[in-house]
Amino acid sequence: MKKSILIFLFSLTVSGTQAQGALDSLFILPDTVTGFSLENLYASMLEYHPLVKQNRLLTEMAQQEVRFARGAFDPKLETRLNMKEFDDKDYYKKWIASFSVPTWFPVDPKIGIEQNTGVFLDPENIFPPSDNNRQLFTGISLPLGKGLFTDDRRAAVQQAKLFTRLAEAEQIKLINKILLEAAKDYWQWYYAYYNYRLLNQNTAIAEEIFRRVKLNVQFGEASVLDTIQAKITLQQRLVERQEAYLDFLNSGVKVSNYLWDAEEQPLQLSNTIAPVLVQSDGELLSVTTLEELSLQAKQNHPELTKLNVKLDQLEIDRKLAVEYLKPKLDLSYNFLNQPITPTGEFQSFTFLNDYKFGFDFAMPILIRKERAKLAQAKLKIKGTAYELTQTEREIINQLNMIFNQMVNTQQILEQQNAVALNYQRLLKAELFNLEKGESDLFKINVQQEKLIQSQSKLLKLKAEYEKMKASLYWAAGVRNLNFMNN
Repeated sequence: MKKSILIFLFSLTVSGTQAQGALDSLFILPDTVTGFSLENLYASMLEYHPLVKQNRLLTEMAQQEVRFARGAFDPKLETRLNMKEFDDKDYYKKWIASFSVPTWFPVDPKIGIEQNTGVFLDPENIFPPSDNNRQLFTGISLPLGKGLFTDDRRAAVQQAKLFTRLAEAEQIKLINKILLEAAKDYWQWYYAYYNYRLLNQNTAIAEEIFRRVKLNVQFGEASVLDTIQAKITLQQRLVERQEAYLDFLNSGVKVSNYLWDAEEQPLQLSNTIAPVLVQSDGELLSVTTLEELSLQAKQNHPELTKLNVKLDQLEIDRKLAVEYLKPKLDLSYNFLNQPITPTGEFQSFTFLNDYKFGFDFAMPILIRKERAKLAQAKLKIKGTAYELTQTEREIINQLNMIFNQMVNTQQILEQQNAVALNYQRLLKAELFNLEKGESDLFKINVQQEKLIQSQSKLLKLKAEYEKMKASLYWAAGVRNLNFMNN
């Protein structure tokens, strides 16, 4: 009985002691199982996930904001008609049509025609009958005071362009958040899957031991107590395997939440799909990498980008507030019937004949409203600059903390791998003692239980390390958690 158990257990455990890692044999998938990496999950999500698609609409929304703001500069065609008829008298009929083209620099050209007829027209609205009671006009308007360097419509376009950057940063932030959640669920699935394989493997060992012990009892080579001991061990392994199986099923269902096809139909992971680890451990652990990620975080982190955009927006508000400190001084000049008359004859421009000139001036005496608005803009800029400084520090410190966790976990991983390998050696030694008659089934079970616990802990540490890796890219604000950014 002892020799048969020895040969069986030795064949299952000796391969692990020859490998560099305590779990190397566990990660060899059967031919019927297809590996599904985290990169595969990211690629699928970025292509088909509804929330990722929804967040990408932010960019389009921002483009429409720019389009909306630029609408203030659209050419405008206007016409207006006023008529009055009373007591069989044609009091007046006034019609005007114009076409104007707003420009970035506020010289807004305008061209139009006006026609007025009637018995009771105001003298200023009477045009020569020889011109069919019509008058052509063309001219410009120009603000020399408030509104010369910036105004509400130009500020609106500048703000809308900044909103595009803001939307892109928000999009990166939200998509990264979804990818991070998916990564954490993926690595939980990874742990659950291989932990189930580990426990399933050890359950098979316990079943074989129990079968052989019962067989040896029949031949009088083992006691009934050995059968009870083997049965208890088998029952314990079955319970552990069933718990691990439930964890494996539910973690797979959770990962399936992120999977969709091109027709926006949900996909479900099958039992023939298994998580795999593609990148090697310790790949990110270097001071150079940390410095690069810190620099990238300072330059491109979504939260810092949003605060920098906010500062730019506040600067636009400040310039607009400065502009409103100036008095209103608007000039307008229109040529009348120049360079073409209503009858279609061309003539040269003459600035001092046949023109209409406008002058509009206004200025508050105390300008308290305008000064208060400028002061508010300056205070908001100062407050946002403080927030930017603090946020940057928190981001860099968070990045450093996650990096330190990864360094520490990597060292623990190495130690835990050594622990698992040593437990394998202890089990091998105990089997050797069993062959000599210096051990028993109880001691074998104790050593095997410790080996299983150490291997399960090693699996969990591997999964936690990979979660930290995704968190590191998230903390640095790297787009798509560095997927396809290499």
